[in-house]
Amino acid sequence: MGRPALTVYGRAWCHLCDDLRAELAPIAAEFGVAINVIDIDSDPALEAVYNELVPVLMFEGAELSRYRLDAARVREALNTYAPERGSSHSKRG
Repeated sequence: MGRPALTVYGRAWCHLCDDLRAELAPIAAEFGVAINVIDIDSDPALEAVYNELVPVLMFEGAELSRYRLDAARVREALNTYAPERGSSHSKRG
């Protein structure tokens, strides 16, 4: 089993997707988690599911954000996954 990753479902031409990825990058780096970006336009099944809902951020099968990054929810999920990492990060001021 590989390391868990954050998955962003989006579109190449989606400015909200670009914004979410830019805001997510430093959080992912802080926790040492990869970001997988999936262009829903490359798969008709994904396009049917997500269409106008993008960007959608998933982690370990759970949706964490839609349209805009919910940084608090992402940090909570990553802290739950790796509490030893998160405890030191959450004490920063």
